[in-house]
Amino acid sequence: MNQLIQQIPKDKFGPEYTIRVYDPVIGMEGFLVIDNTKLGPGKGGIRMTPNVTAEEVFRLARTMTWKNALAEIPFGGAKGGIVWHGGSNDLKKKFIQGFARALKPLMPKKYIAGPDVNTGEKEMQWFVEETGNWRTATGKPANYCTAAFGKGREKCGIPHEFGSTGFGVVQATKVATEFTGLDLKKATVAIEGFGNVGSFAFKYLKELGANIVAVADSKTAIYNERGLDEKELIKIKAEGKNFHAYKNGAKLTHDQIFGLPVDILIPAAITDVINDSNKNSIQAKIIVEGANIPMSEKIESELTRKGILIIPDFVANAGGVISSYAEYRGYNPKRMFTVVEQKIKKVTKNILKNSAKLGISPREAAMQIAMQRVEEAR
Repeated sequence: MNQLIQQIPKDKFGPEYTIRVYDPVIGMEGFLVIDNTKLGPGKGGIRMTPNVTAEEVFRLARTMTWKNALAEIPFGGAKGGIVWHGGSNDLKKKFIQGFARALKPLMPKKYIAGPDVNTGEKEMQWFVEETGNWRTATGKPANYCTAAFGKGREKCGIPHEFGSTGFGVVQATKVATEFTGLDLKKATVAIEGFGNVGSFAFKYLKELGANIVAVADSKTAIYNERGLDEKELIKIKAEGKNFHAYKNGAKLTHDQIFGLPVDILIPAAITDVINDSNKNSIQAKIIVEGANIPMSEKIESELTRKGILIIPDFVANAGGVISSYAEYRGYNPKRMFTVVEQKIKKVTKNILKNSAKLGISPREAAMQIAMQRVEEAR
């Protein structure tokens, strides 16, 4: 394990802390990387997957550094990961609270937790119940409240289940289509992933008139050029089935979604889903990265050179952390959505403008802005 941590690169930005947590009684192993706290406490969610590593958590923490800097919110970058092979709710609660106990001395001055893959509002409530501090995590249930500011006013959770990340992805998509001259109401969209990000991206794109012709879960993609039925998709997921149960669409393998003839592709699930095995099949004109690190920077550069416009993850999916900031400040959900829309649109417009002006990729344009803000804070 020490060797794995030593392999994480170090530079002038961080990481400031790389921590391994282990509880031998329940077999819980986890990682926390606090990358940079120059703009504020490290902010980033906790993911629970069977193969999460310290290196993956570092990559995600560094992304959070840039994401928070771009969004102009007073947080630094961090990320947590717990090795989770599945189990009962009781065991999951023990894992979450064991992780929280171990990190308690760092919170909330150095780290503030939040939801990520396989964690949500319930897990964030377990987390703060263990730390005894309401401010150690965001994304808590909406009915989980505390008196704020000593004035009798209640400050309540804003769970990511409200759809802030997917909502932000759609705002970035809208700006990207306007920039390229594509009419969103005539655009075809494929969404890889139908969890908290993908399902809300579907909902809000549908409301704007886009035609979502393909979605994929972890096993199956479905495709219908006339569009997909949101209610049926939600019903299938609520029943615990995969998309093979969808009636009115062609059944494809998960990976085939990347090669479909669509205008917009939104990877909205896990890391590195676009890779050497499928990169050459992509036909989309625009890729909006709803997931964190859905492809390596190398592959992203290759696709950019082919003329595909890519809105990078730390721009497109910043709605979740902006929502976290809104919760931290005690905003209500309505104000949260307003702040998400304003910030995502502003950042996306700025990076596309600079990208065109300087002849660089949107990621490079975004990195220039983010790095400058962190440098100035140093």
